[in-house]
Amino acid sequence: MNKFILVIFILILGFFAVLVLNNKSSQQASPAQKETLAIPSKNPTPTPSPTVIITPMAENPTATSTAIIKTSKGDITLSLFSKDAPNTVNNFVQKAKSGFYNNLTFHRVEDWVVQGGDPLGNGTGGGNMPVEFNNKPFVVGSLGIASRGDGKVQNDAQFFITKKDSQFLNGQYTNFGIITKGMDVVNKLQIGSKILGITIE
Repeated sequence: MNKFILVIFILILGFFAVLVLNNKSSQQASPAQKETLAIPSKNPTPTPSPTVIITPMAENPTATSTAIIKTSKGDITLSLFSKDAPNTVNNFVQKAKSGFYNNLTFHRVEDWVVQGGDPLGNGTGGGNMPVEFNNKPFVVGSLGIASRGDGKVQNDAQFFITKKDSQFLNGQYTNFGIITKGMDVVNKLQIGSKILGITIE
């Protein structure tokens, strides 16, 4: 009788051991899964800077959703897409609050777009951060981030505003906001027009 109980006990113990081992193996990623996680993002990439600088997203990504770009031609009010591009918005807000954009210029002005925020003022400055594509279409007044278009990184400083419907940019650049007031100001901007500062509300 004692031998029978001992055999039952050993069988139960073995059963639990198998369960524990299976559970541990199921929690570990297979080599194929690890390789998949390591594959670079298929999203777009911007700046000419060789060093990749990733700005970490705050635990509570930007709670604010409105930015006012004060320029030498007037104010431009934007609604930021905090939910659709949280890291890009957070990076922009951090830079705005730190005064990074104060007295920088718009170095590119064309009939369909204006671009500014380059610390060097010539379109070659700024660092890199991962792209953050979403489904927001580039329409009149869209706020985007400069990119080389390689689908991996984007500039962490230079931004642009579309003056015309520009949906050919969809899926190529990160769209992180839209103008709610001041499109007339955007149309007045010239090369060299100053960004006096950007306030966040």
